[in-house]
Amino acid sequence: MNLIFNGPEDGPLFVFAHGAGAPLTSNFMEEVSVGLAKLGIRVARFNFNYMQQRVDTGSRRPPERVPHLTKQFLDVIQTLNQPMVIGGKSMGGRVATMLAAEQPTSLLVNIKGIACLGYPFHPQGKPEKLRIEHLINIKQPLTIIQGDRDKLGDKTEVEAYSLPASIKWLWLEDGDHDLKPRIRSGYTHEQHIQSSILYLATYIKCCLG
Repeated sequence: MNLIFNGPEDGPLFVFAHGAGAPLTSNFMEEVSVGLAKLGIRVARFNFNYMQQRVDTGSRRPPERVPHLTKQFLDVIQTLNQPMVIGGKSMGGRVATMLAAEQPTSLLVNIKGIACLGYPFHPQGKPEKLRIEHLINIKQPLTIIQGDRDKLGDKTEVEAYSLPASIKWLWLEDGDHDLKPRIRSGYTHEQHIQSSILYLATYIKCCLG
């Protein structure tokens, strides 16, 4: 599995996984990775196997089942073999949380924190199909950066879930699943991305300090 790095070699490490529909080279992944690198974070990105096959062949393969994705993420963690924060955009963040919740503690010693950007609390249009049961089993620090009108879990919905009080939050006003606000909100997408980068860099440094 090929890894792409940004940032100083001796910087605190963040392993950043992509979402279901776009590869590690998407504009969102690139902007966040470069922004973190400028703040001294070492960012490692990779494509899950199904996405790499999409990139290589132009096929429209759907994501693999979660156990396959968590195994691939674990392979990356073991390859890097150093203290790190793991996380990702949407599905990538969900896979990181499931890995941390379900894998033996002996395999997770290098994971010092988890960060999710736009967590998919449920599929769009299916608020009854929640993806939260495993979150209570995570022992590492967890933070979630979420737009407060995200159609995969908006602020009103999420605050009713009785999630662990230990989760740290950055709510972005009027942000959607890509953290993008509407023009009338008075915010810009760039402002929300930059706020996320600053928050994430501080969180990673705190976890790995």
